[in-house]
Amino acid sequence: MQKSKDDELKRLVNAYLEADAEMRAYDIKADVVDGEVQLTGIVDTVSDKNRANEVVSRVNGIKRIENGIAISTDGQITDRGVAFEVMEELNADPRVNLKHIGVKSVGGKVFLMGHCTNAMEEQAAMEAALKARGVTEVISQIHHEAKEPSLEQLFHSQVNNDREAGRQMGIYTDI
Repeated sequence: MQKSKDDELKRLVNAYLEADAEMRAYDIKADVVDGEVQLTGIVDTVSDKNRANEVVSRVNGIKRIENGIAISTDGQITDRGVAFEVMEELNADPRVNLKHIGVKSVGGKVFLMGHCTNAMEEQAAMEAALKARGVTEVISQIHHEAKEPSLEQLFHSQVNNDREAGRQMGIYTDI
């Protein structure tokens, strides 16, 4: 009986992979044993590998996914080429400001460096970098910097600081 359940899950997994426009381009193999899916095949990017997990996880009845998909490009790609590809992906993402974020690649491991004003920009940069060919891992070394306060915020901050200092010295007791 488990074999028939596994066969049905395998059929569904393959149908989901085939129905997904991004996954259909790859020859991903799926096998199911005791409700656990094992994926094999080759894709171009880490985001494609992650996409396979997302697609398969939609199938009801799956206990676990073992993603054995390999990442490979069509030929040798240098660290310089990987960094170039990542920069292209970052440039294509409107959520990322390239004036503040740079890239270094070492053996396919990409380091994002620089600064941003919020975690959403950092997340967008990481997502974009994972789309580049040759990337095996993305490590963020992006520092978060608060936006500079406006003149009005600075003024009110200083007034509040003066009041607090006055209270501590006993000058402003009724404020």
